[in-house]
Amino acid sequence: MKTNEIKSLLFGVAVGDALGVPVEFTDRETLAVIPVTKMNAYGTHNMPAGTWSDDSSLTFCLAEALCFDFDLNIIGQNFVKWYYENYWTPHGKVFDIGISTKFAVEQLAAGKQADLAGERDEFSNGNGSLMRISPLLFYLLNKPINDRFNITKGVSSLTHGHIRSVIACFYYLEFSRQLYAKIDKFEIYKNLQLELPKFFAKTSINAAETAFFDRLLKANIYEFEEKDIYSSGYVLHTLEASIWCLLKTSSYEDAVLKAVNLGEDSDTTGAVTGGLAGLLYGFDAIPSAWIKQIARFEDINELAIRLGSKLDESIS
Repeated sequence: MKTNEIKSLLFGVAVGDALGVPVEFTDRETLAVIPVTKMNAYGTHNMPAGTWSDDSSLTFCLAEALCFDFDLNIIGQNFVKWYYENYWTPHGKVFDIGISTKFAVEQLAAGKQADLAGERDEFSNGNGSLMRISPLLFYLLNKPINDRFNITKGVSSLTHGHIRSVIACFYYLEFSRQLYAKIDKFEIYKNLQLELPKFFAKTSINAAETAFFDRLLKANIYEFEEKDIYSSGYVLHTLEASIWCLLKTSSYEDAVLKAVNLGEDSDTTGAVTGGLAGLLYGFDAIPSAWIKQIARFEDINELAIRLGSKLDESIS
């Protein structure tokens, strides 16, 4: 397992997240006038430059759990430690958490079965599982598609159990898997338009649910205008925005800046886009000035090394 790919993904998430933190909830019109162009401080959460949010915290909690044998309970308890003990926070304090994630973590702390902790109703489809799912890629790489889907479902369901959130995470990881294989990003987009409908047709997933993904699976989202791309906290909006940003740009820097300047849930759109862009362009493509400002750089780097070592051990 190439530790550098893990490092590229983890820092890709954290940098995109940190770029968006100061302008979270800012509308697109305001950012069109005063766009994010560098790593800023303070703003929405009054945090120093390079501060990442719950998006990265829970990404690192998942990566940390994957340094051991795969176990939903370990992942869930890492989320509990984050919320109650400030584990994997940038500055020793949780400052941002989504409603569904908060509910699920409280359920996990109370002893709820891990894969049943997340709410399953249609209105619990925020982007809280998508924002943290990226490190699962490395555990899934060599597994068959049925296993990849079922494991993704379990990890998403720790906080978000509705099938729409599960499919969003699955699409993202399948896209990431082909990026890892160095396939062209537009070819990946077309591949998934062929592969995923075939897979879904063999499952019990309601066709009405897969239809929510038609803008990705039946249209060319990269031809859409910015006004037709949404950046709310709804999981489908975040997934579509991240793919759109990746396909409309040609560098890590441009991808994440396009993402955060969409506004609203800017940190999550930045983080989710950043994970893909990190994989595509590599760690060295992330501007060094941004990397130097990232909170807990050494800890994140060491986490990438430990996860790479564990996955190498599992393969051998």
